[in-house]
Amino acid sequence: MKHYPHYLDLQPAMHAKGVVRLPGSKSISNRTLLLAALADGTTHIKDLLASDDTHVMLMALQKLGVKWEQIGESQDYIVHGVNGSFPVHQTDLFMGNAGTAIRPLTAALAVTGGDYTLHGVSRMHERPIADLVEALNAVGTHIEYTGEAGYPPLHIQRGRIHAQRMQVRGNVSSQFLTALLMAAPLMAREQDVQIDVIGELISKPYIEITLNLIRRFGVTVQRDGWQSFTIAAGQRYVSPGTIHVEGDASSASYFLAAGAIAGGPVRVEGVGKDSIQGDVRFVEALEQMGATIRMGDNWIEAESNGVLRAIDADFNHIPDAAMTIAVAALYADGPSTLRNIASWRVKETDRISAMAIELRKLGAIVEEGADYLRVTPPKEIQTAAIDTYDDHRMAMCFSLATLDGAARRGNKVRINDPQCVAKTFPDYFDAFAKVTEDTLF
Repeated sequence: MKHYPHYLDLQPAMHAKGVVRLPGSKSISNRTLLLAALADGTTHIKDLLASDDTHVMLMALQKLGVKWEQIGESQDYIVHGVNGSFPVHQTDLFMGNAGTAIRPLTAALAVTGGDYTLHGVSRMHERPIADLVEALNAVGTHIEYTGEAGYPPLHIQRGRIHAQRMQVRGNVSSQFLTALLMAAPLMAREQDVQIDVIGELISKPYIEITLNLIRRFGVTVQRDGWQSFTIAAGQRYVSPGTIHVEGDASSASYFLAAGAIAGGPVRVEGVGKDSIQGDVRFVEALEQMGATIRMGDNWIEAESNGVLRAIDADFNHIPDAAMTIAVAALYADGPSTLRNIASWRVKETDRISAMAIELRKLGAIVEEGADYLRVTPPKEIQTAAIDTYDDHRMAMCFSLATLDGAARRGNKVRINDPQCVAKTFPDYFDAFAKVTEDTLF
């Protein structure tokens, strides 16, 4: 995996143009790994993401007794399913800062039972998990907090499930519902399991990914809108044989925005119009800002039409990709407002606060609210050293401030701790350099 120095100086870039092959989707990769592990049969996973978060999941599954192998130097893996029962019943699992790993694994381990401890880096211990734990313990699982109540680290012991109807809040993280949906077939051996969502469900497209993949592994979920989900009794996960991981649509956002800002066309390959990822809807925001978007079965392309238009929009459905819009707003013709993004505060860092601080360094005027961000672009983008808060998306987003747009020129930007991109896209800066045709160092 590529290693970067403590900081990376990015030079101003006149133009963005070219083709980028995307790494695999983090959301699809970690869901697929766990489903393949829980399934009956052997699954061949093609184009799995190579990143810190998938490494965390692979290592955790290995410690739980799941056998898997990588095929040569490729990103193809073979996972031997355990048919709903992990061979190792007592172990300690390090989960890094991977929400897509700790949350579904917590639910699966709590339902199957055993003696497990789960912990991660310090930021993981600041990310809430109470809604998931309370939903599980209410039906008879036995999960304890070993640090601050409501947050990892966790100790899971064998419980006794006594109810088949669960409730979970939907307004903090959709990963809690994803975790329950993935664990539900393990509870539905003899009775139907119903999961009710309390309040508004955020990040709905991520639940669509979960439902799609669960279906690929042979389990059907009946749903009543976004408020109730039922898994009929007697279903179990069965390997689909081979499954292909789409390119990461969130990672596509940086390159598509580059095309929209700095000429283009920039094309991303690995994701297209039939993607199961909601983040492909990022292109709708770029179109609102005036860019030209073209899409094929396995590619998307963005091209500039001059100065970007300011945007005022609800980004609840694409919170990760929306971060890219906040930086693209530097190139708009007026103030842009990103609304309904409260979930940013419980991500890898408090992204609303972090984004406001770093955009101000570039000269923007930023208004920060509990669930919104308003960005007024500067007359000139300033040179700045950008802190990344151990957050991969902060590092990738701010590379865009080097671009020359129709409204204003980019500037030299220093990215501190560029290594944090290893969470989802280890080779990001090489790929960015390729489309901007500039030297990084």
